[in-house]
Amino acid sequence: MQIPKSLMIAAGALALSGCSVAAIASEKVVQAPEAAVQANELDGLQVAIFAGGCFWGVEGVFSHVRGVKSSVSGFHGGRADTATYRQIVTGFTDHAEAVRIVYDPNVIRYDELLQILFSVVTDPTLLNRQGPDVGEHYRSAIVPMNREQARVAKAYLAQLDESGVWGAPVVTQIEFYKKFYEAEDYHQDFMAKNPRHGYIVRWDAPKVRALQELYPEHYTSTFLRDGS
Repeated sequence: MQIPKSLMIAAGALALSGCSVAAIASEKVVQAPEAAVQANELDGLQVAIFAGGCFWGVEGVFSHVRGVKSSVSGFHGGRADTATYRQIVTGFTDHAEAVRIVYDPNVIRYDELLQILFSVVTDPTLLNRQGPDVGEHYRSAIVPMNREQARVAKAYLAQLDESGVWGAPVVTQIEFYKKFYEAEDYHQDFMAKNPRHGYIVRWDAPKVRALQELYPEHYTSTFLRDGS
């Protein structure tokens, strides 16, 4: 998608002070289908990396999921020397705002994490944007950490596309793991630390409420703080 230069500049300026709070239509909450291909994972904690727009909301939602042990905001892809928020929001560094999740597959499987991701966190039909945020760094992407995750992710994206529940083609990509860089400290647990922030109230708090309503068996009211 070709983004007008004027729009990219405006989006970058807004993002320098945090995720944009533009007043546009609300994001959709969609009941994504249960995965036809379930993950068969080894015992022990596993790592998942998801990109789905502004990482405040992605991290905030998964910090309320039972079985998740840590949820850290950061940047996937790109180079180490450009892995800073001020550089990434220009949209020219190849990074994606992403979240690294450590989870217990005996409590929640990888395919269940994907179902939550596409139900309440990210719209898989949007290219290089989510909610009010525009740019390649806000792309929707799955970053498998092993062959099993890759197998499940590929099957699930195909299933989502075939389901037609969004009424548009699925454009979420599977990306090879490169490097995950943790974001600056002020981005970590942003939702919990700033519950009255305009962006959180408008865009991210509704996602947590949707998690509770759609997946009460996976929801926990306790916010997982500081990756502990």
